[in-house]
Amino acid sequence: MIADFSETEIQRYARHILLPEIGGAGQAALRDASVLVVGAGGLGSPVALYLAAAGVGRIGLVDDDVVDLSNLQRQIAHTTDRIGRRKVDSAAEAIHAVNPLVQVDRHPMRLDADNARALVARYDLVCDGCDNFGTRYLVADACALERRTLVSAAVLRFEGQVSTFRPHLGGPCYRCLYPSAPPADAVPSCAEAGVFGAVTGVMGTLQATEALKELLEIGESLSGRLLVWDALAARFHTIRLSPDPACPLCGPHAAIRDLSAHAALAKGATAKEACDIHAG
Repeated sequence: MIADFSETEIQRYARHILLPEIGGAGQAALRDASVLVVGAGGLGSPVALYLAAAGVGRIGLVDDDVVDLSNLQRQIAHTTDRIGRRKVDSAAEAIHAVNPLVQVDRHPMRLDADNARALVARYDLVCDGCDNFGTRYLVADACALERRTLVSAAVLRFEGQVSTFRPHLGGPCYRCLYPSAPPADAVPSCAEAGVFGAVTGVMGTLQATEALKELLEIGESLSGRLLVWDALAARFHTIRLSPDPACPLCGPHAAIRDLSAHAALAKGATAKEACDIHAG
């Protein structure tokens, strides 16, 4: 497989190729792989940069926001001179500065019920680094319906969590862990409660690591486990997860077969009304 690489590629990825678990075949697999990164912020920045550095051939970036001064405390793909620019453009510039061999697909849009499944289906794996529950559940549902592995992370204040969801391979899905979104005012956002910038870097790096492991099919998957980190205590702990037989998304009697409930919520339906749509 190394014969398929240019001399520049061999030099760039030499430390990977030396690893028996990766080698030339594994590096070629990364070059042929595609990953959709949802959110080009605190989590999406390290995810995208490490995937690019590792040689993932095609990276999609989804974000409809622009770079703001308050982002720079944690969103390391962006710089002061790019304030006001679209985040997907800023992150693409950072990716190409790290590795010009990577193809970057820019999606300056907000995911919704109309575009999520088609976009997810275009990639081998999805990394979710969004900052709101509505998009998080939309991404999780779209990935399950399109049989795509999802590596999801979240951060708040000094804590973070990450897990891999692949119900199409027998593991639990996101709704097995969190069946439904909490009330809108139950969990504060990072803008409301704050976030320690380096925590997003650690969790995003873990997310990228798990994504690369999935693409390379090496190591022990994080599927079926939730890894939680308390930065102030410098302590990790793991919560075991199992598929929920009553899960509305991946259970044997799953009611979620499309994204129509998300469309209804976007039009102002209540959570109960959205659940009634799933119930038929």
